[in-house]
Amino acid sequence: MTVTADATPIVSTQPRRRAVFPFTAIVGQEEMKLALLLNVIDPKVGGVMIMGDRGTGKSTTIRALADLLPEMEVVADDPFSSDPHNPELMSDEVRDRLGRGETLPVAKKKVTMIDLPLGATEDRVCGTIDIEKALSEGVKAFEPGLLAKANRGILYVDEVNLLDDHLVDVLLDSAASGWNTVEREGISIRHPASFVLVGSGNPEEGELRPQLLDRFGMHAEIRTVRDPELRVKIVEERSQFDRNPQDYLHHYQQTQEELQERLLQAQSLLPSVEISHELRVQISQVCAELDVDGLRGDIVTNRAAKALAAFEGRTEVTLDDVRRIITLCLRHRLRKDPMETIDSGTKVQKVFSEVFGVPLDEN
Repeated sequence: MTVTADATPIVSTQPRRRAVFPFTAIVGQEEMKLALLLNVIDPKVGGVMIMGDRGTGKSTTIRALADLLPEMEVVADDPFSSDPHNPELMSDEVRDRLGRGETLPVAKKKVTMIDLPLGATEDRVCGTIDIEKALSEGVKAFEPGLLAKANRGILYVDEVNLLDDHLVDVLLDSAASGWNTVEREGISIRHPASFVLVGSGNPEEGELRPQLLDRFGMHAEIRTVRDPELRVKIVEERSQFDRNPQDYLHHYQQTQEELQERLLQAQSLLPSVEISHELRVQISQVCAELDVDGLRGDIVTNRAAKALAAFEGRTEVTLDDVRRIITLCLRHRLRKDPMETIDSGTKVQKVFSEVFGVPLDEN
């Protein structure tokens, strides 16, 4: 998703929103936070699958990320939040209007985060076509679904490992192509559906099929914090927020604005970031030695490394950038071996250190 900043004051007519715990106040879980930020900088990384224990702040962190993002410009009367400046992120109707020379009305809205409930039907997710109206009035009457509402935003599926495989496939197809197509009785309607797909789940409740898991760009694993001091700090932070949300948000306002500006700068810098041929070859060598199927692992690792370099304000990817993201990009693409005793993340780091000729990071 591309977000824009504007110095012009915006007067909101919307009611005051419920306070959301600030992203910059979240203690620990650095791997999950990094994966989410890199997907905001470059949604083509392909989304994040977050697996971890219950009560580890998965939902809190994702909601905090959506609240952190600045407002974006949309075509005011378009149900798909079309980008008024980028034809690739416009609905066909808006593109036609632009082609006829119409002046598009522009508004600003907060980046949306859509929750997909486990019991959702395909019609609820993809949208429905009113066949009767289409036949009697000759118009394509379309009722947008959750994919339409999530366009240029975040689509969050909690307990994605319990969702019907067919629906997961639909979500992943839309996230990869940026479009959703609904066909019924010979009538076809499509609309932009470009979003960051975030899934979360508890591994005790079952894993996603490997074919589906591989389609997520990154895979973050989070664990319950064991350090007593850190646990106390997390509890204290949450208690302060619950006691007086507005004072707490005011305390973190500056750090939130600084991170927001950093994300905007990273998005602008991203097209200028380069990765050397040598690093690309070594990334592919790691994928080959790990016996990763296909080339999706190579592509995502390159994209994520570039996004991290942009986040750090650089135009050249370094070896350290690759080291920080390669486990996130590859751990879920390894073939499962029931006799394997080594953790998949550790295995990725071990092969990385061998290929790149650097000491194994023990942290």
